[in-house]
Amino acid sequence: MGTIKTVAIVSKPGIERGYQLVPELVEWLEGRGVNVRLDEQTALYAGRTSFFSREEVPDRAQIVVVLGGDGTLLAAARAVGGREIPLFPVNLGGLGFLTAITADEIYVELERAFRGEHRIGHRRMLRCELRRGGDLVADYEALNDVVITKSALARMIDLETHVDHHFVCTYKADGLIISTPTGSTAYSLSAGGPIIFPHVAATCITPICPHMLTNRPVLVPDASVIRIFNKAEDRTAYLTIDGQVGISLVEEDEIVCMRSEKQIHLIRPPKMRFFDVLREKLSWGER
Repeated sequence: MGTIKTVAIVSKPGIERGYQLVPELVEWLEGRGVNVRLDEQTALYAGRTSFFSREEVPDRAQIVVVLGGDGTLLAAARAVGGREIPLFPVNLGGLGFLTAITADEIYVELERAFRGEHRIGHRRMLRCELRRGGDLVADYEALNDVVITKSALARMIDLETHVDHHFVCTYKADGLIISTPTGSTAYSLSAGGPIIFPHVAATCITPICPHMLTNRPVLVPDASVIRIFNKAEDRTAYLTIDGQVGISLVEEDEIVCMRSEKQIHLIRPPKMRFFDVLREKLSWGER
């Protein structure tokens, strides 16, 4: 990664500890001659008036420190936008499958990164295109998942699904989740989907509360193109990307999901492996 001269910091709002942690972190970095770029929330914690937007804060940075939970990391991943800038995720939130570095480990792990001894995990993203009447009206990049759900007062929705031009079925359900391996421990897991090892080249199609109990989650190669045609009435279905951005759907909208060329690079603790995270976060039994 080369010499670290600039570090960007993105923070979750509403963390009381941030008012203590962020000033200490900024002082620690600047004491080592490192420039810092702060988003608006981080500047608030640090008591500073100058800041950058989420989209601008990664510019010219060699590392983006993310203070929060998985939701903050997902927002930072979109801001990085596939650039070759590793994310340094610190868990100040709840469950935090992706934010494996604890607040107590920040300085030890940053020192490791400055020495070039850090370990990086590469996570492929999922591209989603929304087509209406044959025209591309929106496109997104997801780290976790693309979700189609019914609106609050709608009945079950019908979603005609194809994989590589092969008809799968028309799901009659509360919705459908198209998940990456990274997202397999998020919404898809709650809906009964499998946990997928991060390096497995697969995408998971998970129905949400399907009418047919035989509709089960399906794994397809991540090179596959998944096409979903919304058969629900206008504005009764909603498309959401990583649970953070989205758009209402109209009848016959086509949602196309495919492997993205973009990756997210996560700095990981040297001794924390995938099954270690599962044991800790899911309270699996010890030996």
